Amino acid sequence: MAAALKLISHKLCPYVQRAVIALNEKGIPFERIDIDLANKPDWFLKISPLGKVPVLVVRGDDGREVALFESNVICEYIEETQGGAKLHPQDALARAQHRAWMEFGSTILSELWGLETTGDPAVFESKRQAIAAKFARVEEALGAGPYFAGEKFSLVDAVFAPIFRYFDVFDQLTDLSVFADTPKVRAWRKALAQRSSVRTAVGADYPQLLHAFLVRHNAHMLKLAA
Repeated sequence: MAAALKLISHKLCPYVQRAVIALNEKGIPFERIDIDLANKPDWFLKISPLGKVPVLVVRGDDGREVALFESNVICEYIEETQGGAKLHPQDALARAQHRAWMEFGSTILSELWGLETTGDPAVFESKRQAIAAKFARVEEALGAGPYFAGEKFSLVDAVFAPIFRYFDVFDQLTDLSVFADTPKVRAWRKALAQRSSVRTAVGADYPQLLHAFLVRHNAHMLKLAA
């Protein structure tokens, strides 16, 4: 029997990983369809208004397929409609705080895009400092761990795990010193890396694909590794 949920994906996309981690945490079967974002299929452009992944295709009550877009919207839908572990706090204020930190994670991803694609040393250093400053703010928000909200894994963790995964590759190239002054963040990163839902959110070829991406962009980071 085919999975009820179809996730349109790209192998490197951190936003896709959020949805994959949420589905994995809840133990929900789904079909993953990877596409080439440099050569988007026509069928994909018809269902994705923004031309971005992820897109979650679900079957409505009337039997028709509905395409949901935007990763946080998809994660919220998964949380509201699927069984398994709850990934949001029950308290409304705490839930709103978690949603705010999910958005904060997206701002880090925006800085990361600049860091990994620029060939300009000055832009690179500016982005590196901006990312370090953002993680300093995250450090202030963290408690005893191991996860964002303590013992319980949440959607905030699903957002930050793909961010940390970038640095698994970056650390092989150069010392960015982004986490030098954030011991709680370092511990959080380590805990997330060990979680099954996080490890299986990408394929074994992820490091090679990310390195090839850096090469295509003639990234300054690669020059630091030379």
